[in-house]
This record gives sequence, C-alpha cells and structure tokens, in this order.
Amino acid sequence: MKRAIISDIHGNFVALNAVLKKIDSLQVDEILCLGDIIGYGPDPIACLDEVMKRCRLTILGNHDQAAIFDPEGFNPVAMRAILWTRQQLEDAPAGQQADLRWDFLGELPRRHDEGRYLFVHGSPRDPTNEYVFPEMGFNKAVMTHFMSRFEQTCFQGHTHIPGRFTEAHGFQTPEEMDEEFSLDHDKCMINVGSVGQPRDENPHSCFVVLDTDANTARFYREEYDVDETAEKIYSIPELDNMLGDRLKFGR
Repeated sequence: MKRAIISDIHGNFVALNAVLKKIDSLQVDEILCLGDIIGYGPDPIACLDEVMKRCRLTILGNHDQAAIFDPEGFNPVAMRAILWTRQQLEDAPAGQQADLRWDFLGELPRRHDEGRYLFVHGSPRDPTNEYVFPEMGFNKAVMTHFMSRFEQTCFQGHTHIPGRFTEAHGFQTPEEMDEEFSLDHDKCMINVGSVGQPRDENPHSCFVVLDTDANTARFYREEYDVDETAEKIYSIPELDNMLGDRLKFGR
C-alpha cells in the first residue's frame, strides 16, 4: 500500500491543489493529513472541505485546535490569523456542510497509533503542541526519550522542516538521504514537511509517500504559484503581509 502523508496546509489552497494533483499521479492508495489544515493562509474553508473529502485520516494540529478553542502560545501574527480564520468558519452559510466542518474539527484525534507507525502533529510526547527542531536530533537524551514512546516509525509535522531523526545519525535532510530511505532498521521520526508554508528555505510544497509493502519513505517537492497565494494574503487586512512574503523564500 502507498500512503501519501501531508501536513501543515495552513489555508494555502493553491499549494494543496498542486500537491493533490501530484499525489494523484503517483497512484497512492490513501492520503493522511497530520494537521494544521487552517491558520495563516487565505483559503481555510476550501482547504478544510478538500481535506474532509480526500483524506482517510486527519490528525489534530494546534491551529485546528485553536479554531475551536482558545488559542494558546500564539504570537500576534498567528493570533490575528487564527481569529480571522475562525470568523470565516462562523460566517460561512449555515447548512449541513458548515455543521460538518465544525464536527470534523471537533472530532480530530490527537494521535493515531498503528503499532509499527505512529502519526502525530507535534511529537510522540505531546502530539499536538511540541516542536521537534532539527538541532534537537543531536541531543541523545532527548532522542532516546522520544524513541521510547513509539514502536518503530513516527510521522509528524508542526515545524514545517522536512527530515528524519534517528538516535544514530541525529537529523538528516531529505537531500542527505537522496529523498528515499528504508524504515526496516533504526527507529526514526520523520517530519513530512509542509504543504502550505515550507520553512527550510525551499518554497516548494513538501510531502512524503510511505510504501508499507517495501517499508520505505520518500520525500517529494512540488512547485505551485506562490505569488497567487501571497496576493490573496495581501488583500486580507487581518492577515499580516509577512505571511505572504515568507512563502516566496520558504521560511
């Protein structure tokens, strides 16, 4: 089985469309989303509806959680964006689809454990809110603790920085692993990167395809019209212009 794993769409429908077209060309069996469908970007409702339709499993992200509960730990830019996002959901025409969106967000699981594979948004320790940054991969005590909390492989998002964490090798970027690698040996955590707001100085969307038969994972990058999304952001007063600017540089 081939499973596409996406994360951190952040209301960027242009990027999501490009990624889904690429995924369709790869003939995967199912799509999993590791959260943060909304927040920051200009098209939260379109992204939410598409994920509801296309993804077999979706994990709760911290921005998804903030849309239905009080935001915690958000900087002023993120706070304004999530409050605007919430208002879009509240102002959407009443009806079955509007109700389904709120139900969907309210029922998202914080983690999904299949034994061999664990799926979270943040970390194995705090599945919604904890960031695991690349430099943490070289702290052996931290990595040992994280690795003790799952059986073999953990897939996560949240930092928007793709790569693999192992106890033996610390953190490796996709380029350092030639994009594809086996999951048969060392325990590892895989950050699948971000569809809608990459932060590794590459503006192209990122996602992973897990081949459960071969037990391999492969990173993909997909180009999209960054300027289109940026212009949408610039046209919305409640969204800070830096949210559009950063997309152009992948940071």
